[in-house]
Amino acid sequence: MKSKRIAIIGAGPAGLMAAEVLSQYGYEVDVFEQKPSAARKFLMAGKTGLNISHAEPIQAFIQRYDRAEWLSPWITQWDAKWIQDWMKGLGIESYIGSSGRVFPIEMKAAPLLRAWLKRLAVDGVKFYYRHRCVGLSQNQLTIENQSQRFTATYDAIVLACGAVSWTQLGSDGAWQQWLSSDEITPFQASNVGVLKTWSPFMQDCLGQALKRVDAWVVPERKTHGDIVITHYGFESGVIYKLGRDLRSQLAQDQNLQLHLDLLPDISLDQLTKKLQGNKKQSLTNLWRKAGLDHVKINLIREVVEKNLWSDAHQMAEHIKGLIIPLSGFRPIEEAISCAGGIQQAALSPRLQLQSNPYVFCCGEMLDWDAPTGGYLLTACFATGRAVGEGIHHLLA
Repeated sequence: MKSKRIAIIGAGPAGLMAAEVLSQYGYEVDVFEQKPSAARKFLMAGKTGLNISHAEPIQAFIQRYDRAEWLSPWITQWDAKWIQDWMKGLGIESYIGSSGRVFPIEMKAAPLLRAWLKRLAVDGVKFYYRHRCVGLSQNQLTIENQSQRFTATYDAIVLACGAVSWTQLGSDGAWQQWLSSDEITPFQASNVGVLKTWSPFMQDCLGQALKRVDAWVVPERKTHGDIVITHYGFESGVIYKLGRDLRSQLAQDQNLQLHLDLLPDISLDQLTKKLQGNKKQSLTNLWRKAGLDHVKINLIREVVEKNLWSDAHQMAEHIKGLIIPLSGFRPIEEAISCAGGIQQAALSPRLQLQSNPYVFCCGEMLDWDAPTGGYLLTACFATGRAVGEGIHHLLA
């Protein structure tokens, strides 16, 4: 296979996984990366602990994706167990946390990346850093570095360029100029904070968490956990999980609304009785005895009309179903990931562009979305491997 040359644009997890597959088949593989080093977003994500996958049952795992049916064959083949075995082959042991998330024992991304790049280099993969792809025509690339611009021809080309979040780490979306607009679903921020304007009354709650709440947009898809109150609104994994439903609200021209049950362990009737306490008690003491802390009490005062505060039944209903109007999302540049990208219809079942059979696409630039928790990396790995196998099927 050494006579056949493959170019990979982007040295993130998807591109590196495609390079691994193709190098094992013996192809000559060139990886072009516009930054000075590989996988910068991967390294950034691993700074606080690299959550690389999730060990929940595969059928539940698949449903975390908005394009579950499309991604299912690849994620089923290269699932969390496969990823753990693959890491072990690189000398990186892993463990499953109490939440089901999979982490390397060292928690960091750097040792894994170093071992991976070393193995790819041994297998003959060539890396060209500070090399930016500025043109693509059929199977010909135009590459620019600090000293020159040149063209090169390949038997196949892999686009693993990322989406448009965290642009400072390399995923700037410039590749969109090489495709027609009808091949791409416009990008939207995903796994990002939501906007709520606070009064000065909420200032002492900023940075604090609403602990152990149920949250939902659609009642059938409640999620449980903590939500951090920020200067701009809300942020947390709970908010990320609800992002898809919030974007659906927006797409249907509905008002953005977040629903909260501030005391999910207490029934409505039990709470109503607790709120019918001694009238000599202050409302604050009554609410505290019902189970509300300072942050939750302040949120109630912020959102619920004051003339309802003494009505036990109405307050119980608010506490069990507090409606928070939102005004939008934080900018896409701040998003952990993006929804949108190259549409399934623009690609073959092997992720080959219909409009250019020399080009294959993988990773976050594809039109799929998932919450944080290991799902993003798993899909990047799986689609990268799928592209490597697809190219081998074409060229072998």
